[in-house]
Amino acid sequence: MIDFKDIIAKEISKATNISEKELESYIEKPKDSKNGDYAFPCFRLAKELKKAPPAIANEIKEKIILDENIMDKVEVVGGYLNFYINKKLLAKEVIEAVDKNEEFGKSDIGKGKNIVIDYSAPNIAKPFHIGHLRSTVIGAALYNIYKILGYNVIGINHLGDYGTQFGKLIEGYKLWGNEYDLDKDPIGELTKIYIRINELCKEDEKVLEQCRYNFKLLEDKDEYCTKIWEKFKELSLQEFKKVYDLLGSEFDSWNGEAFYSDKMPEVIEILQKTGKLQKSQGAEVINLEDKGIDTPCIIKKSNGSTTYATRDLAAILYRARTYDFDKALYVVSYEQTLHFKQVFEVAKLLGIDKKYTDGLEHVAFGMVLLPSGRMSTRAGNMIKLEDLLNEAIQRAKEIIEQKNPELEDKDDVAKKVGIGAVIFNDLANSRIKDEIFDWDTALNFQGETGPYIQYTYVRTNSVLQKAGDLPKVEDINIDYLVDEYSQNILKLVYDFEETLKQVTNKEEPSILSRYLIDLAKAYSNFYNENKIIVEDKDVQNARLYLTYIVGKVLKTGANLLGMEMPNKM
Repeated sequence: MIDFKDIIAKEISKATNISEKELESYIEKPKDSKNGDYAFPCFRLAKELKKAPPAIANEIKEKIILDENIMDKVEVVGGYLNFYINKKLLAKEVIEAVDKNEEFGKSDIGKGKNIVIDYSAPNIAKPFHIGHLRSTVIGAALYNIYKILGYNVIGINHLGDYGTQFGKLIEGYKLWGNEYDLDKDPIGELTKIYIRINELCKEDEKVLEQCRYNFKLLEDKDEYCTKIWEKFKELSLQEFKKVYDLLGSEFDSWNGEAFYSDKMPEVIEILQKTGKLQKSQGAEVINLEDKGIDTPCIIKKSNGSTTYATRDLAAILYRARTYDFDKALYVVSYEQTLHFKQVFEVAKLLGIDKKYTDGLEHVAFGMVLLPSGRMSTRAGNMIKLEDLLNEAIQRAKEIIEQKNPELEDKDDVAKKVGIGAVIFNDLANSRIKDEIFDWDTALNFQGETGPYIQYTYVRTNSVLQKAGDLPKVEDINIDYLVDEYSQNILKLVYDFEETLKQVTNKEEPSILSRYLIDLAKAYSNFYNENKIIVEDKDVQNARLYLTYIVGKVLKTGANLLGMEMPNKM
């Protein structure tokens, strides 16, 4: 499609001798379309041109040459230049672009670039709870969006399958394993053992020391500890995959922390050679005060066992060599901000190309809290994610039974609507905000929700089915698409690819969620103001094709977020 911002930037550049690239970065989209389709804030040039913004705006307006086939007009409002795109050209561009592209929004801007996304990462032998939902759905959305933009994406589930907690579980299993039926309810029973051993550790320091020693034995490949650990892992993955099947989640790699156990000695050796690894209270640490980080990064504990940081450093080294990444994203809660600051700083000592350390990025997100406060495996106050998803499906089914009891494939529709509601609820707001999880809010099927987007898509399907055949592009008379309601839709569709780019620029899927709500609302307004199936064939063809476009973009966008679209509701 024609790049309108590029055209505007070129014209302003000719008038000011300022680079097009700089000017294009200043161009905005007014919130109110009465102020144009694009606006250029001239105060950005006031310092450079040493003039008042209104004077700059008027001077530029006098100098630029408008192609009336591209731009209807340019207006000066205060210190702004407001540009109005030719409505017929916009309609023509959008219709032709949708017609040509089987997968509208797809591009090759990421061609030749590798993106590693580390997300989900539940802890083995612990409940897969709603706190893991955010990392899973944010990571999956970013994975899908990078992919449609042409990047080579590697999704990694960095399982929490190593660490002192396994020393605790091993000790708990040794003490009470015969009291619990792991085959019947593996995660539930392991959680009970974990809670119980934690209580004992609080009471008896010797038990805690034995737990730490168990993990050291696991690191040293002790046969008994390794065998139990492998059993915990196998049982846990069976349970996790039930949740991933519900969410439609897939990963290119399941290499968890344990995968890097034989790769850590190289990291420690490299850090020793830098002379930066220091002894501190029996542990080995990297001091980072000169980097503005007061807390040292612990590489080896006083008992000789390794840390999360050691394993993450080994992972960076492995991923740089294996995937040659341009970006490595870590979709992990903001609680780990200090950890990643430390690890990314220490990674600069590993001797890898600066390209890799520059590409490391912590995609932080807020916590999921219960109305009563934080969740904790130790306290046992978790909402299991599988329970949440099944509850969502059940509630969706109850609504369907009330509103459309004759609907075919009710179970399939309930699954798509229920899961879609949960995913969209999580991705609807800025990822950095804490989310207080409430069943009624998450599963509300009114307002700005996933089911609203799905319902709008179903409505477009229904209109097209009633009409019969979709008109051919050459039969569309764009004169019938210049009204306000049609133009609002066309502008949004034109912005679809740019919206996807903004998501990757900010690693923020809520930008796409907001876009889909805006598009669904724009179509609802259009639908309420216009009869679509009418006697005038030209009018009908134009409105039908616009309906088809909306459905196509809503489905593509929702799929990118991880939602499936039902054909009927």
